Amino acid sequence: MIIDAHQHFWNLDRVAYPWLTPDQGPIHRTFEEGDLQPHLDACGVDGTVLVQSADSYEDTDFMLEVADRWPRVRAVVGWVPLTRPDEAAGALDRYRRDPRFAGVRHLIHDEPDPDWLLRPEVRDGLDLLAARGLTFDVVAVLPRHLEHVPVLAERHPDLRLVIDHLAKPPIRERGWQPWADLLARAAAFPNVHAKVSGLNTAADWETWSAGDLRPYVAHALELFGARRLMFGGDWPISVLAGDYRKVWDETVKVLDGLGLDTAERARVLGGTAADVYRIPDPT
Repeated sequence: MIIDAHQHFWNLDRVAYPWLTPDQGPIHRTFEEGDLQPHLDACGVDGTVLVQSADSYEDTDFMLEVADRWPRVRAVVGWVPLTRPDEAAGALDRYRRDPRFAGVRHLIHDEPDPDWLLRPEVRDGLDLLAARGLTFDVVAVLPRHLEHVPVLAERHPDLRLVIDHLAKPPIRERGWQPWADLLARAAAFPNVHAKVSGLNTAADWETWSAGDLRPYVAHALELFGARRLMFGGDWPISVLAGDYRKVWDETVKVLDGLGLDTAERARVLGGTAADVYRIPDPT
């Protein structure tokens, strides 16, 4: 079972996305399952993890509606107000009635406070996720965000944490630090996982290839091993720097070039996502 562990849908007529403005160009439109299915079919991807695009109940409700009508959605990472733990508890209990509701994400990179994750009320909210066996996806865009991951992992040892997009390594600049050491500190905790996703938009949008991604993926593979890494297409954000097929082909080229055996390749392309997001085997 091949699973894309990170993709989005949005409907501009149904949900407000404050960050999604006309200057975003080709992604400033509605994207739903009819747009994605041909790409999944062409690449042999069996299912996806649908990830929140707005800090709102409306976005989460919309994603679950899509999952009702499109079985390729195997899990949903939604949103609840982690800064309001009492309200969040009730929302989680409602959403957990749907077995596809697998975890929560918050757009921490849009918060003015770079230390938002360390707020006491957020700590209580993350405890709710751990107690319910749910995941938390970390949008670690700034080095400061990645610094917080080991703190969270130690505070919440029973919470499965997922670093989105390998914390956006400085591929375009061909940089390395502090990203490499911060990722290593996070990977030292066994409850931390990471997504090989969103790397094309961290590289040069016009010229990127597998060669640009390889050293960063190799570092992540050394740190996490295949059992804690998962592929994600980050569609349709990825449209800004290439189509779905290019992201798939170049990512697979990187993995094959790093010498993964059949079992390891299967972990990154589906097995890890199935474990982390509790996706049942359809067979």
